[in-house]
Amino acid sequence: LNGNIASTLGNLVNLTELNLRNNELIGTIPAEIGTLLNLSSLILNNNELSGIIPIEMGNLINLTLLDLWNNKLNGAIPIELGNLSNLTRLSLNNNELNGMIPIELGNLSNLTSLRLNGNPINGAIPIELGDLTNLTQLSLNNNELNGMIPIELGNLTNLTQLNLSSNELTG
Repeated sequence: LNGNIASTLGNLVNLTELNLRNNELIGTIPAEIGTLLNLSSLILNNNELSGIIPIEMGNLINLTLLDLWNNKLNGAIPIELGNLSNLTRLSLNNNELNGMIPIELGNLSNLTSLRLNGNPINGAIPIELGDLTNLTQLSLNNNELNGMIPIELGNLTNLTQLNLSSNELTG
């Protein structure tokens, strides 16, 4: 598949899974995807998508899987993603996302995998990530994170993979 994602996908209100990975899609993610309230899985990785992550994605409260990795998405990670309390996997890695990690991601108590690596994300690692006690994978490497590693990450007793390499961390 190539070209843009049609905004008319927002009309498919009964859709539970949207998988368009490994294509040649370009352009932005249409805000209308935020109307697909029955979606449990949204997989758009390995395309050429650009622009921001629409804040309307924060409406997709039934999502358990959000894979947007390996695109050209930019701008900040929307704080509205903190509303997706059923998410178990959030993969935004290998994009051009910038700004800080929203503290609201600490609300995603069902997350088992959080992958934000390979972006120019900066600022400190939020202490709120220490509330994600179901995490088994936390990948924040290859960013521009600075400051100290929060002691609260010690609460993540289920972690099997922790990668903080290639940042500007101190301490």
